[in-house]
Amino acid sequence: MKTEVRIDKWLWAVRIFKTRSLAAEACKKGKIIIDNIQVKPSRNIKVGDVISVKKNPILFSYEVLALTENRLGAKLIIDYVKDVTTKDQLELYELGKIAAKNNRDRGTGRPTKKERRELDDFLEPMFYLDTEEDD
Repeated sequence: MKTEVRIDKWLWAVRIFKTRSLAAEACKKGKIIIDNIQVKPSRNIKVGDVISVKKNPILFSYEVLALTENRLGAKLIIDYVKDVTTKDQLELYELGKIAAKNNRDRGTGRPTKKERRELDDFLEPMFYLDTEEDD
């Protein structure tokens, strides 16, 4: 069993990032921190390291329990990584999710199901009038 693994491979293997290239890019942009030092994708990690991942505005923290270079199934991840994110960061994350869910201004973005039905009801009579005039 290996004693060290590249951080970009490990972040991808434990499903913190969807692809390895996204993990490497996060490292290059300085979003991955170990011991208050921004790390490069080639940095080797070992069991016991605490890795911080910046996903604005939250700073997630993970402890390395075991090493792997192969992508794991979602159920197996708990044997390899432990989430040690602070409580205040998790609260900030939850508040952000709630705010994003409830903060869409009316009329922006994709219409809701209710808005689409109202729009269909409004437009339907116009189409019927147009077809009658053609006769």
